[in-house]
Amino acid sequence: MKHINLSTKELVDIALARKEGTLADNEALVIYTGKYTGRSPDDKFIVDDDFSHEEIAWGKVNRPISKEDFKAIKEKVENYLEEKELYVFKGFAGADPKYRQKFEVVCELASQCLFISDLLIRPTKDELENYGEADYRILVAPNYKCDPERDHVHSEAFIGIDYGAHEIVICGSMYCGEIKKSVFSTMNFIMPKMDVLPMHCSANMDPATRETAIFFGLSGTGKTTLSADENRMLIGDDEHGFSDDGVFNIEGGCYAKCINLSQEKEPQIYNAIRYGSIVENVVMDENGHLDFDDAKYTENTRVGYPLNYIDNAVIPSVGGIPSVIIFLTADAFGVLPPISRLSKEAAMYHFVTGFTSKLAGTERGVKEPQPTFSTLFGEPFMPHKPQLYARMLGEKLEKYGTSVYLINTGWSGGSAASGAKRIDLKYTRAMVTAALNNEFKDVRFEHSDIFNLDFPVSCPGVPDEILDPRNTWEDPEAYDRAAKELAAMFVNNFKTKYPEMDEEIVKAGPQL
Repeated sequence: MKHINLSTKELVDIALARKEGTLADNEALVIYTGKYTGRSPDDKFIVDDDFSHEEIAWGKVNRPISKEDFKAIKEKVENYLEEKELYVFKGFAGADPKYRQKFEVVCELASQCLFISDLLIRPTKDELENYGEADYRILVAPNYKCDPERDHVHSEAFIGIDYGAHEIVICGSMYCGEIKKSVFSTMNFIMPKMDVLPMHCSANMDPATRETAIFFGLSGTGKTTLSADENRMLIGDDEHGFSDDGVFNIEGGCYAKCINLSQEKEPQIYNAIRYGSIVENVVMDENGHLDFDDAKYTENTRVGYPLNYIDNAVIPSVGGIPSVIIFLTADAFGVLPPISRLSKEAAMYHFVTGFTSKLAGTERGVKEPQPTFSTLFGEPFMPHKPQLYARMLGEKLEKYGTSVYLINTGWSGGSAASGAKRIDLKYTRAMVTAALNNEFKDVRFEHSDIFNLDFPVSCPGVPDEILDPRNTWEDPEAYDRAAKELAAMFVNNFKTKYPEMDEEIVKAGPQL
């Protein structure tokens, strides 16, 4: 039997009755996902056929699977689900109706159906009655296990997308994020064909003027913190499209990290954890109290909730043409300027590069800061070749005159390993505010030859001396050595990963 678009209460009651989860003292549904507490990138595949072969950036991220092997797994999953009680969600991806796609998600678990009904855009009664055929269908069977040898896959888990057949299969993993990111990966394949730039970013806007800003950044760079501004309205925290009509959220909800969450530091997320939200892998005591500081199961604890659980959310989550784009990086080497203004070509370079750095102690064996480069700030979810997305960004910037800034939320006066301090958050907020308010219009900029970047000599609310990172080091020559070392990492990464990149983009990066 299939249950279609059940209410939140119905899904919560069924999940509780089936012991898929329990209620916390704040009435959120708490589930535990077992072996898989995060995405499983080695288990993600894309069908390689005549439809997709020339379009996909094949490699370690976008792994190919034959049409026959995908179809065989899909049929086994369909047979497995045939006798099950199924929970179906029919919803939308894309807050702008002009570009939205219909996704039908067929779930083995009521809790996962609750998750995707929180994360996608929920149809009205009339929209559901006139829904018709979905554009894409997702089968979600976490308790079905693949046989790697028989099925020609990596493990018992499988996340497969057949773009030509408009079908997605997820099995062997209970981690809800696989559903969310499969939708995102699919939209990132579709949207460029509609002249929409897909972006792994957050976005907010001024409530009075609709002036819109976009924030790109990998984990630990401050993307969520800096885009959460009490003076602005949140369009979305993770996935967006940039069309000729403006910016729109792909999702209808948020999937936020919970580790070390507190009401004081992140009140919006904390207050969104209530009845109807779904919490993954957070430790809970016998009284139902959640301990967000305990990483017993994973550091990657999560909560999913609808966007309307955020008080200042824009609904429908659509903004204007962005006036400012901000790339956030946490430079643990302490050598990048706190803020730099990027030309169109430099913006394309840093968009493709997607730089931040891992800190000592975050992973086993990491004793010194290590560079992390994630193409387009979301490499695992971008199926096309990076040149396509970079060119689209350049075209949008040129067409609309959008300003782009690279903001370093990392260290100043030395590397993280040397004991230097991270740039004060109040200064970073002041730089973001100045960028949003166009306060650099009449400010003089200086040029960093090593990084090929222009940085301002002054910024309201920020001490002038920290804007040139070389001035913050006790030993300027030590700064030069560290800066050249990081610049070489940029150059080597670009040569290795993007040998066919446009020359104008290559020249906009560091030059040794």
